[in-house]
Amino acid sequence: MNTPQRFIALDVFRGMTIALMILVNNPGTWAHVYAPLRHAAWHGCTPTDLVFPFFLFIAGVAMRFSLAKENFCRSKKVYMKIFWRAVTIFVFGLLLNAFPFIRQDWDWSTFRIMGVLQRIGIAYGIGAFLVVRFSFTQLWGIITTSLIGYWLILWGFGGSDPFSLEQNLVRTIDLAVLGASHLWTGAGIPFDPEGLLSTIPAIGTLLLGYMAGLMIHTASDRKENVKKMIYFGGILTAAGLAWAFVFPINKSLWTSSYVLFTAGLATIMLAALVWCIDLKGVTKPFWPFVVYGTNSIFLFVGSGLWAKTILKIQFSMEGQPVSGYAYLYKTVFQPFAGDLKGSLLFALAHVFIWWLILLWMHRKKIFIKI
Repeated sequence: MNTPQRFIALDVFRGMTIALMILVNNPGTWAHVYAPLRHAAWHGCTPTDLVFPFFLFIAGVAMRFSLAKENFCRSKKVYMKIFWRAVTIFVFGLLLNAFPFIRQDWDWSTFRIMGVLQRIGIAYGIGAFLVVRFSFTQLWGIITTSLIGYWLILWGFGGSDPFSLEQNLVRTIDLAVLGASHLWTGAGIPFDPEGLLSTIPAIGTLLLGYMAGLMIHTASDRKENVKKMIYFGGILTAAGLAWAFVFPINKSLWTSSYVLFTAGLATIMLAALVWCIDLKGVTKPFWPFVVYGTNSIFLFVGSGLWAKTILKIQFSMEGQPVSGYAYLYKTVFQPFAGDLKGSLLFALAHVFIWWLILLWMHRKKIFIKI
């Protein structure tokens, strides 16, 4: 087993996912975005809807290697390491929500509690604990039970349309526990796509990533293992599509069908990268993504802080105040390429500029990990 190359494949996959995240999060204007670069309106799945589950899946794969270094020891040291890493990621999410820390802008009565990093922190903390505590067979039982249970709970305790935006149980629980004023409102009503209940199946995404990592880490025949991973990924994808007939694929609810479908695609993607990089030795075309994949948390936080900062800066345009974000788009990218292409070019420029920053960090061997 050649561990370093396997980590290169994982870094490439992570880098591809993060690059796509920067692309879809930074259009010049949300009024002009190509359909694949938008989330599905509700049910369904676009390439944009693959970013978050792929990132969680990758975290699960990496968890296999990191916990193996600790020999999966059920010690206080290991449990505390898991706990504090989970807490740190969660707190970073809270700080990102609170930024820019301007006193007059703070309103704790409407502060959003959950978010992407918060979900990652919770999923990692619980997932890592389960991996250390339970056997391979028991983990499969936990994954299966949680996904089926989540489906039945949403179906049985939701409203007359249990998988709708208005009547789903995820929203009901968040309203009761967190309160409407602490939820995301981007869908038109208080509803958090990183809700409390929907974090349970998200842990399943992480654990399926762990299972893929286990296949890579313990493989004696690498070529045969790639085939097994493709079969495994195909089964998961097909199962997700079949389940979608009764439990629609939905990122916002993180439905069980969505878990299987996206984990299946992620497994196939990772297998393809292992085949190219590990078995065939094709590395040069993927090197830009290695740069992107080695400082992922820094990039997520940094890009979020940048977007919030430039949105706060005010410019005057035709006698009207506009944000620095809009000013940059309207004065540089829109005149050059028009509305739709200019919006895409704005996002691609962010991808490239962040890559240059990460390249400098990579050459200086600056790797920020949590």
